Amino acid sequence: MKFLVEQKNLSKTLSEVYGAISPKPTHPILANVLLVADEGNQEIKLTSFDLSLGICSSLAAIVEVGGGLTLPAKLLKDIISRLPDGEITIEGDKDTAIATILSGFGKYEVWGMAANEYPDLPNTDGENVRLSSESILDGLRGTLFAASNDITKQVLTGVHLKIQPDTLEFAATDGYRLAIVKTERIKSEIKETETGEIEVTIPAKALQEVERAIAHNCDSKYPLDLIFNKEQVIFKLETQRLTSRVLEGKYPDYPQFLPNNFTNQFTINRKNFLSAVERIAILAAKNTVKCNINYKNQEISLSVDAQDVGSGKETLPAQIISDGLGIIAFNTKYLIDGLKAVLSTEIQLLLNTPSSPVILKALGGVEMVYLIMPIQLKM
Repeated sequence: MKFLVEQKNLSKTLSEVYGAISPKPTHPILANVLLVADEGNQEIKLTSFDLSLGICSSLAAIVEVGGGLTLPAKLLKDIISRLPDGEITIEGDKDTAIATILSGFGKYEVWGMAANEYPDLPNTDGENVRLSSESILDGLRGTLFAASNDITKQVLTGVHLKIQPDTLEFAATDGYRLAIVKTERIKSEIKETETGEIEVTIPAKALQEVERAIAHNCDSKYPLDLIFNKEQVIFKLETQRLTSRVLEGKYPDYPQFLPNNFTNQFTINRKNFLSAVERIAILAAKNTVKCNINYKNQEISLSVDAQDVGSGKETLPAQIISDGLGIIAFNTKYLIDGLKAVLSTEIQLLLNTPSSPVILKALGGVEMVYLIMPIQLKM
């Protein structure tokens, strides 16, 4: 194997596939990245796989001799990223599994393992749908943050994707909050073979890599193919292929958690509200901020009292319709997460009582709903 490639291109591609390298691999070869040089197509493919998530990226190169080799991912990434900009040459010996890296300033030898020992990425035969990168990006940005980190609740560690003939719906919950984003599908994307509604739950870790790949590498209008069955899912992008296992188990029937009617609502500028909450949160004891809704003066007051530390209060104008709600308390982290995810200029908060679910809704832009449970205040 021997090829010539631009340092910055190889460094970028190594960063792309590094997300599927496990920090504690179950087998030594899984700490490696697979490099395959294709003389016919004049490209190299880099593959990483932790047996759950796999990423394969390709880039153009001058391939003089085809072949493959696996090299330690972190070591290779660190070396390539620190080389000066310009053309580098990598030559691999399949018998010794040693790669020689040549640049205009030096020479490095890296010991690897044979390419035939690297596990193959799964191939999936199943449903195939085409989606716009922009829709996927909007959905992931508005829901990924709400997925659970608790591995004992496996199905909640992912984002639930519901593909309908005209819409694409994303949902994530950790049991304390719920984020839902709905986007419209472009008619030209819909294949004639699609039938009815399709649902799948995909690990958040895999979708974080999909989000990163789209944000850094794709035109937001570029379509991607989603192929999946009951066990595996594949995202096919322009120069990347990401494969992941599908989470087992029935996802919660989340629409039932959304109240149908509300007796209290207020509309407020999102950025002003977010900035005020972030400032108040500096003093917030146990991550709790009190929100006093004054419907007579059409304003809300955010306050916090931190014992032995201090107190703070901010008042903001708002358009309020209320039956005299009074004080409601929020977890500052959950509230800030939701306010950051919503991208509209103004937001609406809908609720009934200080102890019932609160709905944060975007006014304009991407259709997003965020449910958060208030904190019970001790009387």
